[in-house]
Amino acid sequence: MGSTDPPADGPSLERLSSVFRVYEARRDGDRLMYYGEPLVPRERLIDAAWPLFREHGYEVQLTTETGEYVLVAEPADTGIDGVPWTNVVLFLLTVVSTLYAGTAWYHIDAVENPLAVLDAWPFTAAVLGVLLTHELGHYVMTRYHGVDATLPYFIPMPSLIGTMGAVIRMKGQMPDRKALFDIGVAGPLAGLAATIAVTAIGLSLPPEPVPTSLMNNPDTIQIEFGYPPLLELIAWVLDEPTSYGPGQAVNPVVIGGWVGMFITFLNLIPVGQLDGGHIVRAILGKEQERVAALVPVALFGLAAYVFYVENVSNASVLWVFWGLLATYVAYVGPANPIDDEGLDVKRKAIGILTFVLGVLCFTPVPIEIIT
Repeated sequence: MGSTDPPADGPSLERLSSVFRVYEARRDGDRLMYYGEPLVPRERLIDAAWPLFREHGYEVQLTTETGEYVLVAEPADTGIDGVPWTNVVLFLLTVVSTLYAGTAWYHIDAVENPLAVLDAWPFTAAVLGVLLTHELGHYVMTRYHGVDATLPYFIPMPSLIGTMGAVIRMKGQMPDRKALFDIGVAGPLAGLAATIAVTAIGLSLPPEPVPTSLMNNPDTIQIEFGYPPLLELIAWVLDEPTSYGPGQAVNPVVIGGWVGMFITFLNLIPVGQLDGGHIVRAILGKEQERVAALVPVALFGLAAYVFYVENVSNASVLWVFWGLLATYVAYVGPANPIDDEGLDVKRKAIGILTFVLGVLCFTPVPIEIIT
């Protein structure tokens, strides 16, 4: 079946002997299988074994097969093999969905003239620009730290903005707190840089005229965006208005900037494997779980405030949803780095600054639908 001799491209048994007693080692395709008995607790075993396998180009995990403990090592994939068709198709579908969402903001009749949907490209460019920059910030840092991760997956969805955002999936283990912090903070900071640029461009563009037929229709549904302090600050610096008189609406590119700020705030919620959870886990270590336990309570409290004080029911539903989601994400738990040594002061300062910027992206009533 196998032998006690390890595969030639894996670590020697002597280097594992202090933490894992191997009685069989073999290759299964691209995987290396080390059957044996752990001599230390699971967490300490992975702490010791991970760097040994990593220097040979493998990611390792401890599993069980038919009651036996097995160290399973798989090649660490830090490159792109072929065309990532799933990513490409989802991106193209999101382009289409955001174009159709943009027709509402540009008052385009896509049913009467389907090709006119292309006129909504500035809105699509704004929304996808901030999302792509955010995710590429994460992706670049995963490559820098040698963590196996996918390219961004965009999520098309028929909605006011045409998408549920984008994600990357990290498949490799996190080597240390520095990598966890850098990967977590890179997305929000990169996304905010793009968001500020998009917002400034949108505020400098002329307002969008509202058709008279919509203004005089009593059945028209009115959507009002709550502008966060950062957007108001950009408008103040540029000396541009954020609202207009009857017959004019803010340029749809500004909505793209609003999307960037809203997504930045949501991602910085300090729980689980959201960006904020990564940052706080890197800064506080396992004490992050104390913070995560308070997050759902705060979100449910925010929902109650919006419902009873602001009297905006649709926005309160939004925060109830995020309270439930935060409860689940907190239950799943944060990413745990192999090396749990603390962060340097510089990174901690950057983390605090990032959360301050996140607060500037917050508004208790992000959106209100008025019928």
